[in-house]
Amino acid sequence: MRSTSLFYFATLPALKPPRITVIVLNWNGAADTLRCLASLKAMAQPLPDILVVDNHSGDDSVAQILRVHPALTILQTGANLGFGGGCNAGIRHALTQGADYIWLLNNDTLVEADTLSAMVQTMAQHHTAGAVGSAIDDMDVPTRVQVWGGGQVQRWLGRARPLRGPGEPAFISGASMLLRVDALRQVGLFDEQRFFMYWEDTDLGFRLRARGWTLAVAPQSRVWHRLSASLGQGSAQLDAYFMRSAVRFLRLHAPCPPLAITSLASTLLLKRILLGHWHRVRAVWQGLRSA
Repeated sequence: MRSTSLFYFATLPALKPPRITVIVLNWNGAADTLRCLASLKAMAQPLPDILVVDNHSGDDSVAQILRVHPALTILQTGANLGFGGGCNAGIRHALTQGADYIWLLNNDTLVEADTLSAMVQTMAQHHTAGAVGSAIDDMDVPTRVQVWGGGQVQRWLGRARPLRGPGEPAFISGASMLLRVDALRQVGLFDEQRFFMYWEDTDLGFRLRARGWTLAVAPQSRVWHRLSASLGQGSAQLDAYFMRSAVRFLRLHAPCPPLAITSLASTLLLKRILLGHWHRVRAVWQGLRSA
C-alpha cells in the first residue's frame, strides 16, 4: 500500500528561490565598480540580477563599464540624485522586475564567494527581518572591522557609532544591506527629499523598527570596503553633507532635537578648530545652516 504521507511530500512543489537584485551605485568610479562587479561574478549561488545605477557621472564611467560587461544593465539617472535617490531609482527598477530581495552594495567594495548566500540564509531564518547586514572589513587595514552590520545611535547626544562586533543594530549600513521587498513596500524607500548623502540608512532602520521589522547581521557575510572612496576621506564637502543630514535626522528621531543638534555640532566644530582645519569648520557650519 502506498504511503499517503510520502505521496503528499513527493507532490509538494519545490520552494522557489527568491529573486535578488544587487544595486551598485556608480558616480565617477568606473575602476572601483569594475572591481566590485568582478567579485560579484565570482560569487557562489545564488547569483543575483546585477543593476548598476550611474548617478550622472561626469566621466566616461558608463562606456568603461559596458566595454567590459556589454550585456550589463545600467540605469542612468540623468542627474546626481545622491546616495538615497540613486539607490531609490535602482530599487524602483528592481521592483518592476519582480525582485523579492534587494541588495544595496557600495561600488568601492569587494565581496567573497558566500557573501550573499550568508545574508539570504539569515533573512530566511529571521522572518521578521526587514534588512540584513554584512560584517564589513577595511580594505586597506584588513585586521580592522569597519562595521559589524550596522550601528547604534545616541539620540540625546546626536551621535551614531558603528558596531565593531556582535550587537543589536539600530540601523544597517548602506554599504551592504539586503532588504526584504515586503518591508520596503510597507515603510517606503530612502527619504531622498531629506537625505542627499549620509544618515539615509539610519533613518530607514528607524522606520523599519518602528513598523515592527527587525534588523539582523549575517556574520559569515564578509565585505571589504574602502572608506570614502567617492569624495575622499576628510573631505570638507563630506562634512557639509554629513552635518546637514544629521540635523534632519535628529529633527525626526531625537527626543530633544535642539540638544542633540547642539551637542553634535559643537563636537564636530571643536575637533576641526583644534586641528586648524578651518575649511572643514566652514563646511560643518554650512551643513548646519542649510539643514
